[in-house]
Amino acid sequence: MDEEYEERIESARRKRLKREQNPDDDKTNRTTISIPSGWLECPAVGEEICGFIVPSKVPLCDSFKVPHEKRFSFKQLIRQQRVLGRKIGLVVDLTNTARYYPVWDLKNEGIKHVKIQCKGRDAVPDNVSVNKFVHEVSQFISRQRSIDKYHVVVHCTHGHNRTGYMIVHYIMRSLFPASVSVTQAINVFVEARPPGIYKLEYIDALYAFYHEKKPRDIVVCPPTPEWKRSSDAAVAPLHETTTHGEERDVVIMSNDDVLGDEIPRDQQDAMRSFCYQTLRLGVGVRGNSQFPGSHPVSLNKDNLQLLRQHYYYTTWKADGTRYMMLITMDGCYLIDRNFNFRRVQMRFPCREQTHDYTLLDGEMVIDSIKKTDKKERRYLIYDVMAINQVSVTELPFYERWKLLEKEVIEPRNYERANILQCRNPYYRYDLEPFRVRRKDFWLLSIVNKVLELKLSHESDGLIFQGWDDPYVPRTHEGLLKWKFANMNSVDFLFEVNGDNRQLLFLHERGRKRLMEGYRVAFEDGVDPSSYSGKIIECSWDSEKDEWIFMRIRLDKSTPNDINTYKKVVRSIRDNITKDILLNEIEEIIRLPMYVDRIQNDSKAHHQTNLAPHR
Repeated sequence: MDEEYEERIESARRKRLKREQNPDDDKTNRTTISIPSGWLECPAVGEEICGFIVPSKVPLCDSFKVPHEKRFSFKQLIRQQRVLGRKIGLVVDLTNTARYYPVWDLKNEGIKHVKIQCKGRDAVPDNVSVNKFVHEVSQFISRQRSIDKYHVVVHCTHGHNRTGYMIVHYIMRSLFPASVSVTQAINVFVEARPPGIYKLEYIDALYAFYHEKKPRDIVVCPPTPEWKRSSDAAVAPLHETTTHGEERDVVIMSNDDVLGDEIPRDQQDAMRSFCYQTLRLGVGVRGNSQFPGSHPVSLNKDNLQLLRQHYYYTTWKADGTRYMMLITMDGCYLIDRNFNFRRVQMRFPCREQTHDYTLLDGEMVIDSIKKTDKKERRYLIYDVMAINQVSVTELPFYERWKLLEKEVIEPRNYERANILQCRNPYYRYDLEPFRVRRKDFWLLSIVNKVLELKLSHESDGLIFQGWDDPYVPRTHEGLLKWKFANMNSVDFLFEVNGDNRQLLFLHERGRKRLMEGYRVAFEDGVDPSSYSGKIIECSWDSEKDEWIFMRIRLDKSTPNDINTYKKVVRSIRDNITKDILLNEIEEIIRLPMYVDRIQNDSKAHHQTNLAPHR
């Protein structure tokens, strides 16, 4: 116990003794702290939920002047629960103030207190707070030898709206993620804490968050309870809102948009460790913040010869945003280039009910819908590294690609096509933040047709994937990328010093390395200093011997590594044009290694004719 904590306890003890010895001195303070509206008549606690959660109104300390018969303090709550055979181990406080009771009273009882400050009234708790709540409760319970050893008390002011909202989220994510609908989860709370959640905003937010259509034949939002109405004369009337998702607002999309919601730091650390273990990178804390996904290298005259030595397939190189994805029982997480995890609400059923730590690799693109001005996001998955905690990185790529379709894509497409027969017939796949599909790969014999694909999103080149390769984390020398000549680029850290001089930095062994003698050309009228301190992507103008600004890389916090830079420069210098590439591949596919396998793969995959893909 630290010195500051001991001093706070001693200070509280002295104040309590002073009040007991001189009760009249504390009279003013006691009467100036108002009791929350409706609190006196509000039932104190509900029945236990999930075998260990107890919803409650906020206990009040002795500073509040509460009639003796209406008192409800933590001492009374702890005593009541002990009579019922329940020992409280965790209290989650959702109120927007710290005035209701001193936290150290709980700590003296050995009870952990977690504060998640939520505004209440008509403000639904934000998604980051929800993520923290679910994680804190899940972690606390997982550390117990049995779920009935310790109980968790959850309270807001009255223990209905905010408390119910959080508990419903917990039920949806942690207990029965593949079989419970929002309506069922709400009813679980109603039975334990009648009348349940009585604010329509909270009800609508739950259906909207989980992409479910609110049933019209079931009353899911009860009227405001009498104890609340009678104590609050200014209750604003609630009006029925339009069913969420019937029409989507027009949103301007960008590859730089931040998707998903933050998660607690210790949850992210645990997920990072899982990724490192799966990819055989060790489990040490140091270095675990570096993105571990496989990176291709730029095509040059030397590594072009790899196409002759190993069997390759090809696909287009999308100009989107790189993400890995982790699918767990309690949610889906996008992993960005900074190795940060953010939760997105997506549904990924699998043959064994739900995924439990399945790790994918892919890219997010923005599709333009034909004959309309609408755009939509799509996650193109091109690899899988783990399925239900089992690493598959050592399998050849073609087997991982088949597993991806079988274990991830097919179950999702099957349920989507047969939604009325699924466990949750109210689920709306069309309301998810993005669509999902497996990325296509083709034989080298039709690479010219791949270049002519009519895609619904931006593309800037080709990827060549070794068909028999394992998954290689970080830089993969055998994974090749070819870009159109004007699109070869480098990501620099750009700075402007006090003398208005441009400075370009790369990354070398964890430090910045200044690239002397280079500058960046910006569009006319642009002030270069406005980009100082940012990661910028630049292409090379060989005629003017300078880098040309393309865009800011908001998805990256560090510039390219010096070795990556050297490979890009080598690729620019070698200048493998489209014609050179196609001529080389025309020779390669005549090699015996390719002739036989192309013939067999053509029959197996029916890919001799290439149709346009979105």
